[in-house]
Amino acid sequence: MKIRVISVGKLKEKYLREGIAEYQKRLSRFTKVEVIELIDEKIPDQASQAEKHQILTKEGDRILSKIGDRDYVVALAIEGKQVASEVFAKQLSDVTLRGQSTITFIIGGSLGLDDRVKKRANHLMSFGLLTLPHQLMKLVLFEQIYRAFMIQQGSPYHK
Repeated sequence: MKIRVISVGKLKEKYLREGIAEYQKRLSRFTKVEVIELIDEKIPDQASQAEKHQILTKEGDRILSKIGDRDYVVALAIEGKQVASEVFAKQLSDVTLRGQSTITFIIGGSLGLDDRVKKRANHLMSFGLLTLPHQLMKLVLFEQIYRAFMIQQGSPYHK
């Protein structure tokens, strides 16, 4: 199994990079992890709807070019389904049991995700109604993926 995380925007904050690196190290005993950071488009102040649509389209093109045909895709989206950590762990396990070897998680940029990316996703997932910076969301996602593997192992980490 391989976990791929595609995100729009480069991670700049050292503390976030260090946190993600720690979870990548912990996950390495369970799975291969690939991180792809894509260029984010600059959003003009007072951007029109047309400009926002154009930005989402460009970012969507970049994201879609990195998704494999056979990937199981989980897009993080505010309108996605919220699940408990135990359910998330079961979902990851089920995907693997169905024979899909790569699970790709997608984190969009400041404007979210292009509709084409959401349509390509096998699952839309939300971590709640709070708005989090996409850089922080990446750290939260890595922690939850690690937690899912620990739940699958029956580890006390989850408690």
